[in-house]
Amino acid sequence: MSFSDQIAVVTGASRGIGRTIAESLAGAGACVACVATTLEGAQGTAGGLQGARAYACDVSDSEAVERLVGAIATEMGTPSVLINNAGITRDALLLRMKDEDWDRVLAVNLRGTFLLVRGFTKSMMKARYGRIVNLGSVIGEHGGAGQSNYAASKAGIEGFTKAVAKELGSRGITCNAVSPGFIETDMTADLPTEFREYVEKHAPAGRLGVAADVAAAVLFLASREAGYITGQTLTVDGGLML
Repeated sequence: MSFSDQIAVVTGASRGIGRTIAESLAGAGACVACVATTLEGAQGTAGGLQGARAYACDVSDSEAVERLVGAIATEMGTPSVLINNAGITRDALLLRMKDEDWDRVLAVNLRGTFLLVRGFTKSMMKARYGRIVNLGSVIGEHGGAGQSNYAASKAGIEGFTKAVAKELGSRGITCNAVSPGFIETDMTADLPTEFREYVEKHAPAGRLGVAADVAAAVLFLASREAGYITGQTLTVDGGLML
């Protein structure tokens, strides 16, 4: 899978899965726009990648996203690949969850995905080519106690992905989702030992995933070779949810 002469946008690129996706795309020849909440975070990834640029953006802010779209078009060109990876958690049991924790998770995870897709697909439609990959989660498919906000945002991404696929398929644009299971990142660093042992025992793969497992799935769906796949969710969880 080659991405030479392609421009790819990756949100949440400062660390974890997003950083690995950006590195993988760059390794396959893409010029990557690394987007993070802070410019310093984005530069930490982009600085090590040939042809990459760093951008700071609050993906939940429509005006900030408009500025981002304009800046990338001016400085890099027209993106053909969009990876919506930015996401946060603010876990709490339902009866203890604050309004602002619900709103913020939905704003970043779901509204942010909508704003980025709306912003970048205009140029993709003109080019009659595009690959959009949205990051979901097995929590969106199966739920998680204390994560009602996160589960709702990720379930929403799956529905949104299907709707976008139907709208844009005739313009040569595919839209798919990748749904990671429990992956070794900063977000899962505090998982209890007992839960890690449960995953290792019950997942057919016998381990937690690593960011490269997710990146490989994302790169396939973002490639030209995946042109007849759209509206799908690819679960990357080592078989845990079987």
